[in-house]
Amino acid sequence: MAFFVSEKKITPPSTYLTETQRHIYERLQCLGIPFERVDTDDGSTMEDCVFISQGLACPVVKTIFLCNRQQTRFYLFVTTADKPFVTRVFCGALSVPRVSFVPSEMLWEKLGTRVGATTLLSIFNDSTDDIMVVMDEEVAEREYYACTDGTSTCFIKISMADLLQKYLPDTGHALHTIKL
Repeated sequence: MAFFVSEKKITPPSTYLTETQRHIYERLQCLGIPFERVDTDDGSTMEDCVFISQGLACPVVKTIFLCNRQQTRFYLFVTTADKPFVTRVFCGALSVPRVSFVPSEMLWEKLGTRVGATTLLSIFNDSTDDIMVVMDEEVAEREYYACTDGTSTCFIKISMADLLQKYLPDTGHALHTIKL
């Protein structure tokens, strides 16, 4: 069976699946950030994202939510879809001790997303400002940014300039780039 990817759309979904999804589109509209999006089958694997990337004409990023052993320091890490995550390399680049994946219930609590729908666009949910936004330099150098909209069935594309110069500053978070 073929993986479903809709034609590109430039309007928000008619129905929102989560409050996070609704807030993402409201924030984009408020900041005057144009976007393209596609509806899809459940796109929670990087293999699915190959089809989604084709539909958006832009590579979809891989977003990983990490924490230290004590679950007191958090890292929202964005990298390319094809790079494997190597804890040692990530920790070395940031000079931090060992990290691990955040438990799924904490992902929902901190970012308002489920596993497979983690997105940098949900960083506004970090009201305590305890999440460090970390991006692979290779991603930061792209012209466009494609990711989930907080669900695993809708993916969005915006300009990297709008993400870094409008969206992220509006959330009060700084971007930390690392070379992997």
